[in-house]
Amino acid sequence: MQNRWTRRELMQMGMVAGAVAFLPRDLAFSAQFVSKADPSPLAIPGPYPGRVVEVAHPGSIAGGKYQAGPVRDMMRRGMASLTGEDDWAAAWKKFVSPGEVVGIKLNPVGAPRVISAPEVVREIISGLNAAGIPNKDIVLYDRYRDQFFRAGFHKWAEGVRTAYAAPAFENIQQNIEGYDPDHYMEMALTLPGYDISNERARRSYAARFITRDVNKLINLCLLKDHQSAGVTLALKNLSHGLVNNVNRSHGTNTLNACGAFIPAVVAMPVIRNRTVLHIMDGVKGVYHGGPPAQAQFVWEHKTMYFATDPVALDHVGWRAIDAQRAKVGMKPVAEDLPDKHSTFLRRQPEHVEIAGALGLGVFDWDKIDLRRFTL
Repeated sequence: MQNRWTRRELMQMGMVAGAVAFLPRDLAFSAQFVSKADPSPLAIPGPYPGRVVEVAHPGSIAGGKYQAGPVRDMMRRGMASLTGEDDWAAAWKKFVSPGEVVGIKLNPVGAPRVISAPEVVREIISGLNAAGIPNKDIVLYDRYRDQFFRAGFHKWAEGVRTAYAAPAFENIQQNIEGYDPDHYMEMALTLPGYDISNERARRSYAARFITRDVNKLINLCLLKDHQSAGVTLALKNLSHGLVNNVNRSHGTNTLNACGAFIPAVVAMPVIRNRTVLHIMDGVKGVYHGGPPAQAQFVWEHKTMYFATDPVALDHVGWRAIDAQRAKVGMKPVAEDLPDKHSTFLRRQPEHVEIAGALGLGVFDWDKIDLRRFTL
């Protein structure tokens, strides 16, 4: 396939290859894209780089169940503070316009304890409706059909469309049905036992959902620890939810390349340009043993976060997880050693900092504009 690259895209490819050299222990992988998308002023890190809005509400969960009224109040305060618009519709109009098809990336992985919540999803749909996006132009998405329907995501709004990229999870993810052969990230990294000359083994193709089905994407992520990536927040919800062949990023407990893989995928133009808003649901969180949500490691954080900058958002979320770990006498995720609940030799939350080095957002804590509210 022949491609005509813009100067910006060529620079992005070079930045990916250079930034992964920050990985320790001489672990470095060169990555490049075959992907194009119309440039957008809303592209990551968006119109508010470095800004993160944190909204806490002590009544957001009761008896283990989300409370719709407090969640609605949190959503409205968060969107108003992020955008500077007091009007609910005006805040959402900063990101979407009538006639566009808007996707919402969900997350079912921590089922049944910590997954995307209907109370939050319905408020996002309400905001999109207020901005002139009818339900027929809203698409709820997660990568695997079986997980999507098992979580009940399809029941949450009448007339909203659903999408997925593959029928079910597979360890070997080289079937590209449901993915777009014209959009991929190539990295000289394969699962053990696969020849590097196999192009499907060294590529991750973007889901047709993000390349063909939607104009904009709302990234609804969760506040969770992760055994290989350290944390799984806004960046990883995109990197491992929008492309195939992701298991090569953590092929074994010692072959861990999340630090390089996650930023490289998010930097793909079709993902970077179409993702316009990140909302992190931290009403409940997972501070150890993720991505599953084991009961003993789930806590009620009662907080939600809003940003257009996934790097700043993830740095804030990473600190929130480490703060909870400190409360229970555990080491920070970056310093933790394996145990029976978290088996990877060394986690890689540095994917957040590397994403900052790629220009995907602001990592420097002193430059993050963190706006905190308690309702």
